[in-house]
Amino acid sequence: MHTTKPRHDTTEGTEGGDAAVGTRDRIVRAAARLLQRQGYEGTGIKQIARDAEATLGSVYHFFPGGKQELAVAAIRHGEQEFADMLRAGLAADDDPAQAVVACTLLLATTLRESDWTDGCPVAATALETVGRAPDIQRACAEAIGHWTDLVSDKLCDGGLAEDTAKELAGATISTLEGAELTAQVLRSEEPLLAAGRHLARLIRTYQ
Repeated sequence: MHTTKPRHDTTEGTEGGDAAVGTRDRIVRAAARLLQRQGYEGTGIKQIARDAEATLGSVYHFFPGGKQELAVAAIRHGEQEFADMLRAGLAADDDPAQAVVACTLLLATTLRESDWTDGCPVAATALETVGRAPDIQRACAEAIGHWTDLVSDKLCDGGLAEDTAKELAGATISTLEGAELTAQVLRSEEPLLAAGRHLARLIRTYQ
């Protein structure tokens, strides 16, 4: 294992500060990936530091609140990655129904390429910490809300009324969440592809 030099982890000067920003980013990215794959309880600070090629001291320097504070940052990072994927899929077609199909294709491809390990970036952590870690639960709820808004905006652009679009977007995200989990368990793209086909049919009934 290669670790960063101590001065890179804590120095706030010009050169050290730039390196420290890189260290923080590596820590957040490592935490996001581990939480996504292992959940909150299965992921320890030492493993995060090791995967990020950082020292334990640097982890606590950037996240003095410890594992919960780091988990919130990791969830927000994962939320943005998932949102970027949704945006790419939704932008693939002017027709909202076909755009949702494009999203499922992207999700299926990404999941298969990760050997079925990189599912929803918040699901495992959300389920393990519900009722016990309000900050984490809030970050997870905000992530789901943001994804729902992205789909809702696309549906509104396609001519659906705002209330209908919001409700249908919530159903879309819930369906994608369930289909992604099923795809992981079965190690198959089909649950996501089937979800895309049926969501497209549902959306067309409102157009």
